[in-house]
Amino acid sequence: MEGRGENTMKRTANRGFASMDREQQRAIARKGGLAVSQNRQHMAEIGRKGGESSGESRGRKNTPENQPQQQQQEQGENVE
Repeated sequence: MEGRGENTMKRTANRGFASMDREQQRAIARKGGLAVSQNRQHMAEIGRKGGESSGESRGRKNTPENQPQQQQQEQGENVE
């Protein structure tokens, strides 16, 4: 039986990101990071959309109009 640590550098697949050497992986990953971070306006727009969607329901979580109808009836409120 073969030890686990003996063939850690051997790569069996000849395709895909994981089969590339480390330097090639880093070069490709760096290109992706540079492409995204260069457009500041685009990143600001993405952040704004995320902030809007995450905070969208915060102000109306516990308001009576957002409670289920059955819950309102149990509390004795007039539901129409």
